[in-house]
Amino acid sequence: MDKHTIYHIAERVGVSPSTVSRALSGRGYCGEATKAKILRAAQEMNYAPDNAAKMLKMRQTRKIIFAVPDICNPFYFDMINGINQVLEEHGYLMILFYTKHSLAEELKAIQNLRENVADGMIMVSFNFCEENIRAINALQAPVVLTNQYVSPDGQDKFDYVYVDTYEGIRLGTEHLIGQGIRHLAYVGGSLNEQTGYQRFCGYKEAMQDAGLPLDDRFVAESDYTENGGYLAALNWLNQPDRPEGIVAANDLMAIGVMKACEEAGLRVPEDVAIVGMDNLDLASRVYPKLTSVALLQEEIGRQAALMLMKRLEGRHSAGKGALKLRPRLVVRNSSVRDRQA
Repeated sequence: MDKHTIYHIAERVGVSPSTVSRALSGRGYCGEATKAKILRAAQEMNYAPDNAAKMLKMRQTRKIIFAVPDICNPFYFDMINGINQVLEEHGYLMILFYTKHSLAEELKAIQNLRENVADGMIMVSFNFCEENIRAINALQAPVVLTNQYVSPDGQDKFDYVYVDTYEGIRLGTEHLIGQGIRHLAYVGGSLNEQTGYQRFCGYKEAMQDAGLPLDDRFVAESDYTENGGYLAALNWLNQPDRPEGIVAANDLMAIGVMKACEEAGLRVPEDVAIVGMDNLDLASRVYPKLTSVALLQEEIGRQAALMLMKRLEGRHSAGKGALKLRPRLVVRNSSVRDRQA
């Protein structure tokens, strides 16, 4: 059976198509009696609006892409919650796009936005670089990054909301140094990626400021997973000059480090003190409870979504939107040593 349109309804009721459109959309004036006739006719004719055509005309999908590198890391659950709080208030839906730490997948997410799959995008990446930034700047749709990025020409079109993870790792490293620990190891991400390098610099500069030597053997590049932290720590703990403290660039790796210590028969924090970063719920559930740097992931998501909504609704002030959040050290049992012992 042919699909009925507003023109068929207009012909049946004896009104103009624009009157039918006003009655069905609820926008604009339409007399109550006429509106009742139109709605009754639409129901009898099994009329269904062509949402695809409507969205094409309006150039709005009421959807937002959230591009995320890891769907298994609980860190992003809180970020999703923060984003969704704002999207629900504004009548938007979230499309979750899993980029797998892959530049090719990030470019696919950007291409989806170019093809009007969504109205805007919030993007998490551990390596914003010239290629993905160039593609983002070529978009007509608004994008909010969760890292700080400033192109040399200063002509970026995107906004960003971020927490200073360099400062976060620096806080964690300084905390262990303050416990009297001098032999410190670090496990983080790839040093060739923006995020991995920034976090390593926080560790390196805290060590240098304290006058402590850096030992390449005790710097590991890993993948932000529990198993990655576990394997890095196993290698260190089997050495005769094992570290007294370990800084992990996220909580999952820190929990992997704790597992390796347990298997090696080492006590935390008496033999090896540990600090993570993210302050996941897991941090207060493991034993001993994990000292961690809070990165305010729910607030990052909420602020990024608010910034995106302002762009979409034309309420954004002139200039680029940029918001920096400060990390906070949450001290628990895994890092605190009894000075009297």
